[in-house]
Amino acid sequence: MKILDLYIIKKFLTTYFFAVLIIVSIIMVIDYTEKIDNFIDNKASVHAVLFDYYLNFIPYWANYISPLMVFIATVFFTANLAARTEIIAILSTGVSFTRFIRPYIIASSIIGVLTFFMVGWVIPNANKTRIAFERKYVVGSYYYSGRDVHIKIGPHDYAYMESYDTGSQTGYKFSLDKIEGHELKTKLLADHITWDSTRRKWSIFDYRVRTFLPNGKQKLTYGTKIDTTLNLLPKDFESTYQIHETLTNSELEATINQIRSRGADGIEIFLIEKYLRFANPFAVIILSVIGVIVSARKSRGGVGFQIALGFMLAFLYILFFMMSKGIAQSGGMPPLLAVWLPNLVFTGIGVILYYTVPR
Repeated sequence: MKILDLYIIKKFLTTYFFAVLIIVSIIMVIDYTEKIDNFIDNKASVHAVLFDYYLNFIPYWANYISPLMVFIATVFFTANLAARTEIIAILSTGVSFTRFIRPYIIASSIIGVLTFFMVGWVIPNANKTRIAFERKYVVGSYYYSGRDVHIKIGPHDYAYMESYDTGSQTGYKFSLDKIEGHELKTKLLADHITWDSTRRKWSIFDYRVRTFLPNGKQKLTYGTKIDTTLNLLPKDFESTYQIHETLTNSELEATINQIRSRGADGIEIFLIEKYLRFANPFAVIILSVIGVIVSARKSRGGVGFQIALGFMLAFLYILFFMMSKGIAQSGGMPPLLAVWLPNLVFTGIGVILYYTVPR
């Protein structure tokens, strides 16, 4: 690695981290202004606000705006190099433009790797604390309002509840069916089912079990109470507010597999989160390269014009991404395509700019 590479990488990373620091600070001030009434009304302590919320707020937003900040930092830094004719001096020594881009790719790759590590493990654990704070002091109490809940809890087991009370952790009008092939083998009906947090088991009250025998007869069993374990937990009925952001990569994969095994709805948001964690590092590199291309040429309009152009392209990327993400969440587009489509489109834009923009 030559002195030129180290110079560009150092300037690039310095500009990026400075931009992230400034923007996150502004976001924190705006967020505090919006939520101060909630903090006061719900009596949130200063320690909880600072350390449970805002300390974990910083890495979340730093990662969230990372692709945009990489792009803006690239445009700002490179436009200044071009304004001082440093790029002309570099290229006049025989360095090709492709070679000039290399340190940008190295620097953005460093940020991409850091982003992947942060979003896969560090940020989800930080979000567990931050989102728990939001649920308590901002969003408010949660009550499960679902009715006539059907859940597949095993290869042959299907549970049903007419309603569920999150406060008492009790489900009412419970039934459990065991179906093998197209035949109903057993059917359990109960007045209610309650979670025993000490024993970590379900207590089933006033139940009756109907067993269908091979000879066509039925066996009926009654009871007042029975304790059992089920592939069903109270957390399945708790608030799902931003839950996908609190899961590490392994937890996210386990949740996706569980939703698939149950045949339940709402898997799209978890798939989008999974694919997004792999797509974001590449978005950082793609936007960095585009930023170099659009800002490497010395413009008569000055640095301000190139920075404005950078903001416009960044805005288009975010708009495109939000539209495709929204379509995917509604089931109108496969999540994998929705997440990667902006990267694919802007890669094409980058190639076109590379061969058409004068340098």
